[in-house]
Amino acid sequence: MKHEIVSSDITVVGGGLAGVCAAVAAARLGQTVSLVQNRSVLGGNASSEIRVWVCGATSHGVHRNARETGIMGEMFVENQYRNIDGNPYIWDLIVLEKVKAEKNITLYLNTDVHEVDADGDESNRTIRSVTGWMMGSERRIRFDSRVYLDCTGDGLVGFLAGAKFRIGREAQEEFQEEWAPLVPDDITLGSTLLFYTKDAGRPVKYIAPSFAKDITQTSIPMKRVIRSGDNGCSYWWIEWGGELDTVHDNERIREELSSVIYGIWDYIKNSGKFDSDNLTLEWIGSVPGKREYRRFVGDYVLNQNDVIAQELFEDRVAFGGWSIDLHPPQGMYATAKGSKHMHMDGSYHIPFRSLYSVNVTNMLMAGRNISASHVAFGTTRVMATCAVIGEAAGTGAALCAAKGISPRELHDGYLSELQQTLLRQDAAVLGLKNADADDLALSAVATASSTLTQLALEQSASVMPLAAHIALLVPADPFIDGVELLVDASEATELTVELWSTGKPQNYVPEAQVTSIQIPVAQGSQQWVKAALAWHPDCAQNAFIILRSNPAVSVHLSASPQTGVLSFKFAGDDQELADFGDMHHHQPVVDWNQKDFVRSPLCFRLLSPTSAFTADKATDGYKRPYGGPHLWSSAALSTSEPEWLEVSWPQPVSIQTVLLTFNDDVNEDLINLHHHRTEFEIIPELVKDYKLQAFINGDWTTVAEKSSNHTRSHTHKLPAAVSTDRLRVLAAATNGAKRVEIVEIRCYS
Repeated sequence: MKHEIVSSDITVVGGGLAGVCAAVAAARLGQTVSLVQNRSVLGGNASSEIRVWVCGATSHGVHRNARETGIMGEMFVENQYRNIDGNPYIWDLIVLEKVKAEKNITLYLNTDVHEVDADGDESNRTIRSVTGWMMGSERRIRFDSRVYLDCTGDGLVGFLAGAKFRIGREAQEEFQEEWAPLVPDDITLGSTLLFYTKDAGRPVKYIAPSFAKDITQTSIPMKRVIRSGDNGCSYWWIEWGGELDTVHDNERIREELSSVIYGIWDYIKNSGKFDSDNLTLEWIGSVPGKREYRRFVGDYVLNQNDVIAQELFEDRVAFGGWSIDLHPPQGMYATAKGSKHMHMDGSYHIPFRSLYSVNVTNMLMAGRNISASHVAFGTTRVMATCAVIGEAAGTGAALCAAKGISPRELHDGYLSELQQTLLRQDAAVLGLKNADADDLALSAVATASSTLTQLALEQSASVMPLAAHIALLVPADPFIDGVELLVDASEATELTVELWSTGKPQNYVPEAQVTSIQIPVAQGSQQWVKAALAWHPDCAQNAFIILRSNPAVSVHLSASPQTGVLSFKFAGDDQELADFGDMHHHQPVVDWNQKDFVRSPLCFRLLSPTSAFTADKATDGYKRPYGGPHLWSSAALSTSEPEWLEVSWPQPVSIQTVLLTFNDDVNEDLINLHHHRTEFEIIPELVKDYKLQAFINGDWTTVAEKSSNHTRSHTHKLPAAVSTDRLRVLAAATNGAKRVEIVEIRCYS
């Protein structure tokens, strides 16, 4: 046996997406990181071993402008570029490459940490080291660090260190949670195994093993959706173990899940109820995907009311948006539906106080084991949310290690620095504004070659009957005087149009009605009708314009998307959503569905000019949509001259680092595996070819450039500092969009 001691600034235990993002974030801030993973691949439940799709704040397109940025966003966009068909092994490589790109990370795969040396009393513990066994190598490795992150999911490191934790469901009275039980218990969400099938092109027989479950003797065929062509996470409901101990009974749970998969396949192949002659099993998981076990107690326990109210925590460091998604304890054998969902009106905030232990002074946690009630955990547990939590926790850990302080001391004394660091990294955090005193662009004047000031989509690509209410969302910046709509009418009629505010800046649902009007519509086709809906809000925000259903009217849709513009249809009791589980009553984001309008909004003309896309929006401090699009957009994409965005100062400044953020359309719901297919490899709105130029000695000098770009964030560290009073981004091409769009420019000396 070989004994080793490894010293680093930070040890991250757990190589799921939370641990990966935590390690990468800390390493990028200059700290040395040991990333320890007990499997041979990274990614946790998203890896090729388990193959769960990476869900997050978009909630499969329910929430708008909600896709994660930061490290998770980088992996989403890169996977789309390199792995559009969702090959799980290519996804493994993208996650591994993200880690290997950081020279400050040392990766230890197949290393199971099962010993923790910690001291102190119950209320003030400190981890001194953790020790793991590298399987297949006979290496016993001790990891010594100043700061530790438990990203294990099950929370083994914190448990062995004496961190306070919870398992199961809290009583309703503790947090006044609607979905909590009246009395506490130890019930958790169960675990799942998945399987893949393929068409062999010829008949394939299947003889079930002797241990296959006869599912006709269970409630499964009656209560669950079984289809012969489905794969992977379409069978998320093959879940069991919520009434057991999902860790200590893991093998029993695995065997039960496996027997049911073989039984389901027997039912599909041999019951005669499915077109499955040519189908064969391609892959069956052998590692159960766990949903829930220990949840550590932090300085704050996030609860259901915080999530639904979208509580604006002062120490917010990440966001989520997946519904509160809870499953019956009996899992696949339950007679109730496989899940129930409560959506908030938009993305919600996650506080830093929920990411560090209340009693272990040098431990942070990220992933499904953060400080949250069982009900709130029902939303924070999904992997893209775990990932952005990981980036926040890793950033916090890096600052703690650099300053020699605890996470609580970081919260109490350096919260602004933590949040500003996250913003600079393009992390997924909402409602925070760049206030970085070192960013020279904040004191610059921004100008541009042209600016989009007239919003209109006039070319019709299709027609939709106004059989249900339809809505159009546009920026009211600083005001609107109404819209014109392109409609057909089978007879003379009146169209009712209403204008609503959306409430919170991250929400895209009607919250309060501002005004309403009835418009006479003559019989005829492709006629523009005017809705004089004037609104002068106190601050720039979005206007939600509703067209009430009218069987005599049809509306026209464009084939050209427009940043800052969304369209919706009132879905009501949509059966497609109902198949997924029980929906909580009155969920506006479910009622108002955008799926029929992705990149195909209503044809319209905004009657007033807009200031939503002026050059100074690229230096206004916001890095994602929040009460408006918050980016500069050119009026068009010139075929003769590049479009440009310029920042200038009264006196020359010294610049050595420039950060650029391009628009990668965070409304586009990307996925790592197989839930749905997005048809383009590169987000069309991304700038493709550009030059960074400084005005030096009376002439524009190119100091950096890039061609064939397919990513959002770029850091240009110049070989030497440049003294200039003008700097510009010269964009020659996009990846298909009709305008150049830049979210942010930052300049540092």
